[in-house]
Amino acid sequence: MARQRLGAEFGKIFTANLSSSLADGIARTAIPLLAVQLTDDPLLVSGIAALQMVPWLLFAIPAGLIVDGVDRRRALAVSNSLRTLLAVALFALALTGTLSIWSLYVVIFLYGIGETVYDGAIRAVVPSIVPRGQLPTANGRIEAAENVVQNFLAGPITSLLFAVTVLIPLGVNALAFALAAVLALFLPQVASGRQFAAAAPGPRVPWYRQLGDGYRFIFGNRMLTTLLFLSTFIGLMFSAATATFVLFIVDDLGLPEEWFGVFALSAAAGGILGSLLAPVLTARFRAGPTMAVANILASAGIVPLFFFPNLVVAGAAWFVTSAAVLVWNVLVMSLRQSIIPGRLLGRVHGSWRTILWGSMPIGSLLGGLLARVDITLPFLVGGGLATLAGLVFVRFLWRLPNPEDLDNGDPPAAPSPDAGPTEPTVQQ
Repeated sequence: MARQRLGAEFGKIFTANLSSSLADGIARTAIPLLAVQLTDDPLLVSGIAALQMVPWLLFAIPAGLIVDGVDRRRALAVSNSLRTLLAVALFALALTGTLSIWSLYVVIFLYGIGETVYDGAIRAVVPSIVPRGQLPTANGRIEAAENVVQNFLAGPITSLLFAVTVLIPLGVNALAFALAAVLALFLPQVASGRQFAAAAPGPRVPWYRQLGDGYRFIFGNRMLTTLLFLSTFIGLMFSAATATFVLFIVDDLGLPEEWFGVFALSAAAGGILGSLLAPVLTARFRAGPTMAVANILASAGIVPLFFFPNLVVAGAAWFVTSAAVLVWNVLVMSLRQSIIPGRLLGRVHGSWRTILWGSMPIGSLLGGLLARVDITLPFLVGGGLATLAGLVFVRFLWRLPNPEDLDNGDPPAAPSPDAGPTEPTVQQ
């Protein structure tokens, strides 16, 4: 059978997300390196990873309510405007020499609040314009592009410029967030999400009652409930395993700070491969078996770092792990977008992130404590327990459906006018 191109409407969203991805990539590379300059305490360094996740515990559900209640294009623009202001503040602190680990904590926390709104909005926009059967392809391309921009472009350049002056990457970071905020306002009308609210008329429910809609939907669906709690445990273990990774690479393995972004290309390459393989593997083997195998590979790939702590093993492990994680992420997102009604996407996404990402600060702090005993111990504990969970739930994952087999009650997304059946795919 033939597979349609994703079309111009998707292309606009794809392009707008690139600028935000560039800014994210600069921030994610620069901030851990700033932390390492400010302190060599593993627990304080792990606090950076923890604070990135705390906003998901506190603000993800209100952010989801905002995403479902306003024009999603404006939600994207406002959230990136907030992050622009924070990037300017970080630049000013670095310029004046007043940056400390504690002020960096504050900036990271506020960055995270903006991300809760942006992430919920961009994930809700995609199923507005892409048919369910094409969601793995659309999400795979978004994830692949984010990996290219954040890791192959932002990561190495930020690390190399860091050796010259931190001001250049911090300044570019502010400009990229500002551009992303402007581009969001030019997205197509279908990206607003207003059509879903119009399709579900009824009495207006007070906002405080809507806060629980996401949880009610998740816990009313056995598949989503099981998938959420499995994902949460594995995410917690991954946070424990990776919270002090930059300290392990820079301090213990002796990689110069300016080369950290270059080293991270191993993870970037794996992530791109996984993003592009996800729809191909789904078409060949179906979503369930693909997710089951990817889950085990992602977790098991971390463990060798405990036994063989060197740069070659670290690069290989990060390549395999990143590829498997991206296959998993693309398919989990596609399944959720296919089963959740469009009018609830923001609230369910926020509720999901509250539990999943809200638990990750606990994992990060656990990783910091384990690293105080031995810097490689988090790889054994986190990777080993996550692998065990994947094996226990392998049968559940194997039986998961493809996105096109699900029905969320929404009318099918209309194909873009310029979409055409030009890409061959496997007959299902």
